[in-house]
Amino acid sequence: MRLVPVLIVAVCLAPATSRAQCGGEFSSFVKSLKAEAMAMGHSAATVDAFFAPIRQDPKVLRADRAQGVFRKTFIDFSQAVISKNRLDHGRNNARQYADIFARIEREHGIARGVLLAFWALETDYGAVQGDFNTANALVTLAHDCRRPELFRPQVLAAIRLFERGDFDPARTTGAWAGEIGQVQMLPEDILRNGVDGDGDGHVQLKASAADALMSGAKMLRGLGWRAGEPWLQEVTLPADLDWSLTGLNHELPVSDWAGRGVRARTGELARGLKGSILLPMGRKGPAFIAYPNFRVYFEWNKSFVYVTTAAYFATRLEGAPVYDPGNPDPGLGDSDMKALQSKLAARGHDVGKIDGILGEKTREAVQKEQMRLGLPADAWPTRDLLDRL
Repeated sequence: MRLVPVLIVAVCLAPATSRAQCGGEFSSFVKSLKAEAMAMGHSAATVDAFFAPIRQDPKVLRADRAQGVFRKTFIDFSQAVISKNRLDHGRNNARQYADIFARIEREHGIARGVLLAFWALETDYGAVQGDFNTANALVTLAHDCRRPELFRPQVLAAIRLFERGDFDPARTTGAWAGEIGQVQMLPEDILRNGVDGDGDGHVQLKASAADALMSGAKMLRGLGWRAGEPWLQEVTLPADLDWSLTGLNHELPVSDWAGRGVRARTGELARGLKGSILLPMGRKGPAFIAYPNFRVYFEWNKSFVYVTTAAYFATRLEGAPVYDPGNPDPGLGDSDMKALQSKLAARGHDVGKIDGILGEKTREAVQKEQMRLGLPADAWPTRDLLDRL
């Protein structure tokens, strides 16, 4: 269940003058994509065979416009997706694929809980991989002018997979945004990070858990995962903490946080690293320290709530207890959040799109206004803040 496509690192493209331009007649766009692919060296026969079954898919565009899950709070989203069944299934999979996870830990230094959590959230451990035709989805999204620079390279990467026999434009299916397999990887990611984990000579991310897990691990390591280090840990905070220091836009040595009264709820803080205090629902809600590896999650997915949930889920699979939800102040509904973003933008803050989603830019702007108004600067927007603005 990938909510936002992974950050894309572009493959080599044809000269800018030959790139297909988004919009216009779909058939004309496909024609220009075919010309671009041939300019990159693909044969006319390959290109014709790849594009022959391609059709525009309006269901993909509807799915792209309806990502309402981003508006859920961390508590609501995490409690909805981290079920006892998923935890039990994760622990069973950890035992079933113990050799694969041991290899991942040995070669990449990534704890098994991290991959298990992604596996669970993306596809329910491979059970729900999506039934959208992948080629149609990628070409439809490349034609759509909302994010063409994200998806056009994926079409070209899919052609390369097709050439080597690992992609069928008529039959390969996956998520609406073009991700394939049990941990939902885009074609470029498969080309760059695909691993034959089961030794059968092919990279089959849909059918082979070993291939999917090894490929996901290689991708995470390539995105900057630091071997053997933690990523997220629940903490308790003193009531007099300087809240303006919290948030991902602030980072201090863990020893400094300890000196300010921050304590691990279980175990010990990872001294020797730097960390940020993460308050997904403000100072009265759950509290975590985010270590450098936490930032790698945003290279996989851009949603703050999804990323925090995935990272926390991984700690649960590694034995951490259920977080203390605290008693956070009520948040804002969709219309109020949009009104808040509009007020913040009017004051000169960059909140990105006025979309009702409490993303990192909006959190930073909220924190700055809280500081200006003399409020506890925990970056959690409330009705009181909206009224004061």
